[in-house]
Amino acid sequence: MSDRSVLACLVGAAVMLGALGATVHAQTPSSCKEPKTGTDRVPIFSPPLANVVTGKGRLQFYSAPNLHCPIKGVFVIPNDELVAYAQTNDGWSSVMYLNPRGGNDVSGWVRSARLKATGTVGPKQ
Repeated sequence: MSDRSVLACLVGAAVMLGALGATVHAQTPSSCKEPKTGTDRVPIFSPPLANVVTGKGRLQFYSAPNLHCPIKGVFVIPNDELVAYAQTNDGWSSVMYLNPRGGNDVSGWVRSARLKATGTVGPKQ
């Protein structure tokens, strides 16, 4: 099974959990809290930025910008496209991945160093 097939299955499972009233975030430690975006510490991108994953191997998704908060089994791979909404001052990006095959999406935090901005998404505000 390819990495993209695995991701498609995992994203589908995450969306199904959400439909059942559970969330992907419920699987992470209670100490993993997302910071408030739109602050000096976590500025929002307006408009959001289109990005492509760079480097080698999987880029892990996290429920919060903290290495102790991985979302088990949720990751993207090089050349996948993400939309970034905010970025912390210490190198984390709040992102969303839309699976081009199934249309399912997943949101979380990834390390910004693995992203390359390719443009903006939507009109400037």
